[in-house]
Amino acid sequence: MNLPGNGIRTRLRTAAALALLPLLALTACGSAGGAPAVAGAQVSPAPADDPVAGVQAVESIAALLPADVRKAGTVRVGSSVGSPPGAYYPNGQDKPPAGQDIDIADAVAKVLGVKLERQDASFETILPALGSGKYDFGTGNFGVTTERLKTIDFVTYINDGQGFAVKTGNTTLTSQVSDLTQLCGLTIGTGAGTTFEKTLTAKKDVCAAAGRKPYEVKVFSEPGAVTTALQQGRIDVVMSTINGLRHQATQPAAHTTFLGEYHRLDVGFAFKKGSPLTPAFQAAVNELIKNGTYAQILKKWGTTASAIDASQINPAEHL
Repeated sequence: MNLPGNGIRTRLRTAAALALLPLLALTACGSAGGAPAVAGAQVSPAPADDPVAGVQAVESIAALLPADVRKAGTVRVGSSVGSPPGAYYPNGQDKPPAGQDIDIADAVAKVLGVKLERQDASFETILPALGSGKYDFGTGNFGVTTERLKTIDFVTYINDGQGFAVKTGNTTLTSQVSDLTQLCGLTIGTGAGTTFEKTLTAKKDVCAAAGRKPYEVKVFSEPGAVTTALQQGRIDVVMSTINGLRHQATQPAAHTTFLGEYHRLDVGFAFKKGSPLTPAFQAAVNELIKNGTYAQILKKWGTTASAIDASQINPAEHL
């Protein structure tokens, strides 16, 4: 699904700009297919503290890396940069990204004594590209699922999952979604290639089985486009990450209300099946948990409730 070079650059610039929309003050909308007019555009600044700065290499853990990787001293990561607190551009797409995923990956690289060669990529292209060797690993809040485990190895670093949000003031859906039949007759927006899209598609017949009007699913490639559609009334509800929706709801300009958790999932760094890098990455994450850096990173980004006790390689999907 990779696009030619110019197409990728154009898409990434568009995605970066649209990713800011959840944090912008939105005014009246233009045509149905266009972006809304924006007033007082301001993206949420990154917290000033830097718990990664003091992280040191640990030789016994670095020794777990393959010899050729240690010699090269670099690891290529395909990084999906969307919105806070996971990964976003607080100072524009021409400046380095920030976020929980960025900090954890950078800290792991320091423990391993390597440099990260970060390449921005759209979410749905990263996992397929791992098999071709384009990246050594991927980040993008990738949830561990039974289907993905068939072709991807995971090293977990947080527990996030699926949740729902609506436009503030919505009176159609006001309570936590525990059963998808609560969404019957509504239009749901979500991201392309995500566990959210898969969940909604797999259970699309629940409303008909209950004798109710089916829900409709609209899929978007750019994170900010989902929020734009919500504000414009083209969708009724958003399904996305728990931490992302919770963070978004704290931003007054977003005008969204988080409805709570639907389903928890382990989230991890993604590797091609059989990658020799996973033991070293697991040991590095566990070192960060042990020395307290991990807790500091999660506190910085407001995601402490998603902390894990220990990193795992390929855990079973939460059911």
